Amino acid sequence: MTALLEFQNVDVFYGPIQALRNVSLSINEGETVSLIGANGAGKSTLLMSIFGQPRAAQGNILYQGQDITRKTAHFVASNGIAQAPEGRHVFPDMSVEENLLMGTIPIGTKWVDEDMQRMFDLFPRLKERRNQRAMTMSGGEQQMLAIARALMSRPKLLLLDEPSLGLAPIVVKHIFQILRELAQSGMTIFLVEQNANHALKLSDRAYVMVTGEIRMTGTGQELLADPQVQEAYLGGH
Repeated sequence: MTALLEFQNVDVFYGPIQALRNVSLSINEGETVSLIGANGAGKSTLLMSIFGQPRAAQGNILYQGQDITRKTAHFVASNGIAQAPEGRHVFPDMSVEENLLMGTIPIGTKWVDEDMQRMFDLFPRLKERRNQRAMTMSGGEQQMLAIARALMSRPKLLLLDEPSLGLAPIVVKHIFQILRELAQSGMTIFLVEQNANHALKLSDRAYVMVTGEIRMTGTGQELLADPQVQEAYLGGH
């Protein structure tokens, strides 16, 4: 099986500080894959390196078999990779509808009406808020908007960076239910998440990152059952 996205022995630095060390991982089409680890382990850096910010110093990042290690962020986005970033980063003064339109920049507006309706079906709360400014919405609503905006570019690969961060448990449950629906529809998802319990239950496979290195890998169920993972990331349960 050819990987949709593959990291091959990737090193990334911030100045003199090495953030990723010899990282190799792969995501196959139609899979949901999680990357779990403590805060500061390098998970977000790994996602951002796909867009070259920061750029890999060593190794290669392949997408659909093509080396994208030196490609621009615009090239990556316009070829089917979309990200809902950590902290949501919605456009605060824009309405929900205007935020969703921003998601079409990589592909143009050919399907905008159809896709807008699809987002409102998937996220009914956004339909209710379509003319409301993003800054006036709750954290959970902004997270839904960030995911929907990413989906407006019709991605082949959806990257999610800490979608549960700062949200109430009931909202987290709702967000992950939506992610489950997306996964069941066949979307390829790469999820970076500190909430290991939710992430592993959702995932076909997962990787554990510790201080910039991949230390463990397995199916979601295997890692959920692993005593080391339970102790470090699941509160010993």
